Amino acid sequence: MTVVGSDGLARPGWAAVDPLLMAYYDTEWGMPVRDEQGLYERICLEGFQAGLSWATILRKRPAFRAAFADFDPDIVAGFGDDDVERLMLDPGIVRNRMKIRATIANARATVALREEGGLVDFVWGFQPAETPRPGDHSEVPTVSDESKALSKALRKKGFAFVGPTTMYALMEAVGIIDTHLVTSHRRGSSGVWPA
Repeated sequence: MTVVGSDGLARPGWAAVDPLLMAYYDTEWGMPVRDEQGLYERICLEGFQAGLSWATILRKRPAFRAAFADFDPDIVAGFGDDDVERLMLDPGIVRNRMKIRATIANARATVALREEGGLVDFVWGFQPAETPRPGDHSEVPTVSDESKALSKALRKKGFAFVGPTTMYALMEAVGIIDTHLVTSHRRGSSGVWPA
């Protein structure tokens, strides 16, 4: 079910109250991300979000960007143990050693994927033939055959914190699928899927 805000726009419950989430939903969520740096960042932030709320990650995103060189894969790929220790002391980010190490591993894997056409073509290659058309939030899946396959393929390439549920959330966030509710003002806005 969507919630109609004071601006007259219908949004899902998770994006209907918090101004930060509203702005993210209205301008970013579900829009195509087709640049390497942007997609690498989203993969890493989705990994950091595991077990936490997206609002927490969104609030910390400026600090994450500062800590991880704006998610430049070439720079982060060069991070070592000293950088891990430095990041573990950074109160602006989620200080989880495994997730920090995964972000570095993901940068290295992103750089390595350039030899095979790059991260963007690799991830978008898992776009399904059809997208869900949920009428209610309860009808939005949390995993799909494609997200399971993407998870497995990314792990084979050296990525970490890319489980099937996390990859489904990524696919939603970067426009590979459109899980905006059919009653939402954002349905079909990505240009990838017709409304």
